[in-house]
Amino acid sequence: MRLPLPASEHGVSVEVLWTALALMLVIEGLMPMLTPGRWRALFQRMTVLSDGQIRFVGLACVAGGLLGLMLLH
Repeated sequence: MRLPLPASEHGVSVEVLWTALALMLVIEGLMPMLTPGRWRALFQRMTVLSDGQIRFVGLACVAGGLLGLMLLH
């Protein structure tokens, strides 16, 4: 029997946050597991990007994730 975890002020339980983290790790692990050569090549290409370019990639990922969350709720 699992005990319910307390919800935060906004109604999101700790269990939901851990579930989201676990799902992210599964998704992140798919490419190196299925196509390790392509994954390595992608990281090698990213090492030549400038800090600004890497920040832009990070910003695009954050913006895409927030947009997805907004569309889901």
